[in-house]
Amino acid sequence: MILKNITERRLKKKFRIRKKVQGTGECPRLTVYRSLNHIYAQLIDDTVGKTLVQVSSLTKEVREQAKAAKKPSEVAKLIGKVAGQKAIEKNIQKAVFDRNGYLYHGRVKAVAEGAREAGLKF
Repeated sequence: MILKNITERRLKKKFRIRKKVQGTGECPRLTVYRSLNHIYAQLIDDTVGKTLVQVSSLTKEVREQAKAAKKPSEVAKLIGKVAGQKAIEKNIQKAVFDRNGYLYHGRVKAVAEGAREAGLKF
């Protein structure tokens, strides 16, 4: 089977990861999505199918702070910190990291590092 493009390869990896990674109420899944211009992070409870925390580079609080960042990875780290802080406010101490089929480097890694700095444990 020949995969046609990068998106199909990423989706194949995503489904392979999702077979193993499951979020619960006390240990939700921190998932990352990156587009060309923006980055999104969500904490999801898969047992009830509900998003507990959502942060992106488009949210008002992050957008103002992101103007000072010079690199996209700095914005991603900021997204991770804000997501981690919101999770701590909701008494979520642990999470499982879902890289959503992306390689663990660059902006995806920066989100994970930012969440760890905020006090979230993976």
